Amino acid sequence: MAETALIVGAGSGLSAALARLFHKEGMRVALAARNADKLGPLAGSTDARVYACDASNRQDVERLFGAVDKDVGLPDVVVYNPSARARGPIAELDPDAVLKALMVSCYGGFLVGQQAARALLAKGSGSILFTGASASVKGYALSAPFAMGKFGLRGLAQSMARELAPKNIHVAHFVIDGGIGRADDPRAAGRGPDGMLDPDAIAANYLAIHRQQRSAWTWEVELRPWVENF
Repeated sequence: MAETALIVGAGSGLSAALARLFHKEGMRVALAARNADKLGPLAGSTDARVYACDASNRQDVERLFGAVDKDVGLPDVVVYNPSARARGPIAELDPDAVLKALMVSCYGGFLVGQQAARALLAKGSGSILFTGASASVKGYALSAPFAMGKFGLRGLAQSMARELAPKNIHVAHFVIDGGIGRADDPRAAGRGPDGMLDPDAIAANYLAIHRQQRSAWTWEVELRPWVENF
């Protein structure tokens, strides 16, 4: 029976690469985003079901998992990909903008992680994969809200991994340390060949973690271009 993959925070970068790879692997794909209208072309090329969902809204997330279960079945792999930033000096940051960033990057991860855990526990197996960043392990100047959200998401993933691994649920966190390559990104030309993360290469690592044999599970992976300082 075909597996089902749910990607929350779907767009044109990493999540699109994941959708294409999962579809190629024979999975049924479900895509969720705040603005579902933008997902039409991707859904068309991956035979995906599309859902509108604000990941920071409890009712939206609960409805999403109920709809996915009804339409395509309980997921086998759930990917949490959204994030939000509020940049600026700590003394000048807008508290409302900071709250919004935390709600998306961290609280939304909890809401989706909780529903994913319930679904996969009922199934008895599966993977929950969280997309982090270099800010998950290192706070940068002028970027406190992003670090707060990503540190929190990493803590959530680590706690869930320790709780759920003995129940046959694989939870993993990905530290994406570097820019994800896009043709229109001005940084790409100056960094040389493979100077930015290839979204298809990242997606291949997500699939490999999902496919890991449980006698040797990984809870965290760091991915960076070969020219990236760390």
